[in-house]
Amino acid sequence: MKLKSYIIAGSIALAGLVSTSCLDLDPKANMGDNMVWNTAENFQLYANQFYSWVPGLDRGVGDNAHSDYRGDLLAGQNVNAVSQGTNVVPASDGTYGTNYKRIFYCNLLLKNAPGFGNQDAIKVPVAEAKFFRAMCHFELVQNYGNVILLTEPLDLDSEALYGSRDDRGDVIDQCIKDLWEAAEDLPDTPTESGRLCKTAAWALLSRIALYEGTWQKFHEGGKDSQVTHPRAKELLQQARDAARKAIDAGKFSLFYNAQLGNDSYRYMFILEDEQCNPAGLTKKDNTEYILANRRRLGDKFAQNITHALHISGNVYMATRKLANMYLCDDGLPIEKSSRFQGYDRMVSEFTNRDNRMTTTLLKPGQKYWDNNSHPRKSWNDQDLEDCFTFAGGGGSGYHIWKWAAEREVADYYESYDYPFIRYAEVLLNYAEAAYELDNQISDDDLNLSLNLVRNRVNPNMPKLTNAFVNANGLSMREEIRRERTVEFFLESFRFDDLKRWATAPDEMSMDMLGVKIKGTQYEASWQTTNVDDEGCLILYGDRDAWKNNPKLYLYPLPSDQRQLNPALGQNPGW
Repeated sequence: MKLKSYIIAGSIALAGLVSTSCLDLDPKANMGDNMVWNTAENFQLYANQFYSWVPGLDRGVGDNAHSDYRGDLLAGQNVNAVSQGTNVVPASDGTYGTNYKRIFYCNLLLKNAPGFGNQDAIKVPVAEAKFFRAMCHFELVQNYGNVILLTEPLDLDSEALYGSRDDRGDVIDQCIKDLWEAAEDLPDTPTESGRLCKTAAWALLSRIALYEGTWQKFHEGGKDSQVTHPRAKELLQQARDAARKAIDAGKFSLFYNAQLGNDSYRYMFILEDEQCNPAGLTKKDNTEYILANRRRLGDKFAQNITHALHISGNVYMATRKLANMYLCDDGLPIEKSSRFQGYDRMVSEFTNRDNRMTTTLLKPGQKYWDNNSHPRKSWNDQDLEDCFTFAGGGGSGYHIWKWAAEREVADYYESYDYPFIRYAEVLLNYAEAAYELDNQISDDDLNLSLNLVRNRVNPNMPKLTNAFVNANGLSMREEIRRERTVEFFLESFRFDDLKRWATAPDEMSMDMLGVKIKGTQYEASWQTTNVDDEGCLILYGDRDAWKNNPKLYLYPLPSDQRQLNPALGQNPGW
């Protein structure tokens, strides 16, 4: 492991914190002397840096380890090598090194904490260090499987710098331990916007335990496994229990505003501290974000969000598979519903569907605004006099509306927060963990969790119940997964979900398709022969690499790290 440079970097980082805080401190190379760790304020000052690690929008749409761009529902103008299954061992990997550097910073605080006289005064920064240490270790496990577990800052000559990897189960157990302990000492509610509280620790714990519990269940027993072996059961119980504690705490709720109505889902993602919606709501009105990458007016995003994601850019294109996943308004999948209107006209497939479809994707004929040439100004129906009307066509035919700003603001300077953890995830984690424990879930548990998410903007849609599933020949597991997929599109869950469910070889090997052209309204204006047997636009084919190629479940360790530490080995197949 390349930790020597991380330790040196740690000295520089704290020196930077000290200099910018106007404290009269003299940090030493090991950052462990009493001059640095002598006040509770210094512990908190040091822990404040951890919040800059909360992932931002690039996690959802940039080309990074967890991005939807690497999954099966989002295509780009250029083929993505990971999505296509043609990626190779990289020479270096910022994800690997960055996470271990951050773990070192957390461990440094935790090493110095026991020597401080007033333990109660530093319990919050200690809890924050445990939270972020768990977050970083978990990301390493998601990416690489077995990884080195570090719970103390290492000396430069430590043998552990050159040791072999620990079993992923041991690393996950430490993450869970860290988060249970962090929850004990974090406040019930955030002391200020953006800071951690108990609910955040329980929520992340539910994510980690659900991920590993389902990984163990399906990679041990196969993608259709009905057997929950002891290790998986233990993890799933912890996922369910942690999610339930977050629910019972009652500190967060799903975002909904009566004036915004069914558009509440769309406007939640573009809340700013300027006028940004007809109800005049701002970030303080967001009851759903448990932990977010927080943006301020004047901050610059790495992505050109509004014009890259929606109609004007088409840099990213939603696929037919996503569009087909949205239920009809009778609660049934399109292949089972008499409410589905088919594909004959551009607008047909959008009719009688889950409202999240038309607040995530632009419906042909939809009025909409952008952030410069046609922004909203009056925030009432007068804005309809100066707006765009989506004509349909172009790209995949499915144009993304989620994340698109409506107020006048320069490209790259939309200031909305990006959710790393939101309350909807807690609810859906609870539903999935409860089901996978024993391959069944009660209607009471569904009403406590999944149905709240589904009916937030679909108040007239039938609830998911056991009777509804049985009467319509549905799979409870597939409906729980469907809900998660459509709720979290563009929020960096799908690719990791396919891997933990062991369904990636099936789902990722399918062609990435756009709208149906042949025999539809699109045929008159869309000239292409690149269609499949059903007449659907082929965005990317030749995706067979994902079939029978289990190495793709994990990323390869980068070459530079293996050169520094040959004992790391390499993931199978790479």
